[in-house]
Amino acid sequence: MSPNTSLTTSLTVAQAHARLAELTVIDVRTPGEYASGHLPGAHNIPLDHLDAALPALKSAAGRGGLLLVCASGARSGQARERLARHGVTAVGLTGGTTAWTQLGHDVERPAGTRAVWAMERQVRLAAGSLVLTGLLTGRRRPAARWLSAGVAGGLVLSALTDTCGMARILAKLPHNRPRATDLDATLAALTR
Repeated sequence: MSPNTSLTTSLTVAQAHARLAELTVIDVRTPGEYASGHLPGAHNIPLDHLDAALPALKSAAGRGGLLLVCASGARSGQARERLARHGVTAVGLTGGTTAWTQLGHDVERPAGTRAVWAMERQVRLAAGSLVLTGLLTGRRRPAARWLSAGVAGGLVLSALTDTCGMARILAKLPHNRPRATDLDATLAALTR
């Protein structure tokens, strides 16, 4: 990182856009979310694969600044903290790809890939479906209402801890997982 960003934990969209050519951009969203649109030149390393990518990320950080990106900035903040514990300096993009596109900046989409809903939208669908199932089934089998109560409790815990267990589970679905060859190619590109 350059001296003026070594103590900074995030860059605004304008700052990142101005420095995009000198930064290595790491998108920590799921491959499906990445395929729906990512910053130009971004490499996809899902948050749950960050530890396996540490050597490649250390190598990339040694050549210049690392910019971590997700949809809103929450996951990239978690990634920044994890990397910092391993001595890797990185910054996040304030507001994530959502802010990037809202300000009219272009995103890249890989040819021939199918876009997947953002993780937040997947969580809302899953949570809403489970609550509705618990309530409807609970009309005939009252114990099924515990499903709705469990999801509600999980959502409260998610808000209090700023984590999301349901997102961690949904990230393991096939459409949210990177193909090993894609991740290997990304890691190889970062060590060149």
